[in-house]
Amino acid sequence: MNSASNSTTPLLQVQGLKAGYGKAEVLHGIDLQAAEGGVITVIGPNGAGKSTLLNALMGVLPARGQVRYQGQDIASLSLEERVMLGIALVPERRELFGSMSVEDNLVLGGYRQLRRGNRDWREQIQVVFDLFPRLKERRAQEAGTLSGGERQMLAVGRALMSQPRLLMLDEPSLGLAPLVVRDIFKTIERLSKTGVTILLVEQNARAAFEVADYGYVLEMGELGLQGPATELARDPRVIDTYLGAVRKAA
Repeated sequence: MNSASNSTTPLLQVQGLKAGYGKAEVLHGIDLQAAEGGVITVIGPNGAGKSTLLNALMGVLPARGQVRYQGQDIASLSLEERVMLGIALVPERRELFGSMSVEDNLVLGGYRQLRRGNRDWREQIQVVFDLFPRLKERRAQEAGTLSGGERQMLAVGRALMSQPRLLMLDEPSLGLAPLVVRDIFKTIERLSKTGVTILLVEQNARAAFEVADYGYVLEMGELGLQGPATELARDPRVIDTYLGAVRKAA
């Protein structure tokens, strides 16, 4: 099924993707695609392989299968090469430099633009501060002293410093209070309107479907259901499994 809303080539096309850890295969042949400027979500229970999927697409994990980005097969490219092409991942653990200031963490995120010779790359910091005014207030504060919501904002902001075309988010709502989760998803909505393509992995299916154009359900390393997010949100099987009960803490 096509997640693209038009006939143009999707920004990301994945076919037969297999990946895992050592000899343990976690993903058993994944097919998905993301349209330019769209928001694609992958939902599923703990242990389904959602983080494995993002790590394989980022080049963190070795994988087999075809991964095409902007029409180019990038399956053999390294993590660094994928970053230079405009792919960014905000991992579940956020992986910030706790003893460094908010601003210094953002500066590190500008590596891609610096390497590309973009002399105005530091101006992207102001774009991030406009998106997350709280980060501007705390620009000199050590990242390790931020609240959970602020750390998530900083992790997203650091990824945006590279001005990616494809932004992958791994469980951005994990461990956050409901009001903060709402703010994070509002930000995702705003980002999607700037033309950034977003691949969102989430356990919070209800919030994910509200911002996504298209969704996939990943269970036991395989994609089952897929379709427009509004349709998936009405599917009885999705409602029973993911929307009918209060989300369990991870």
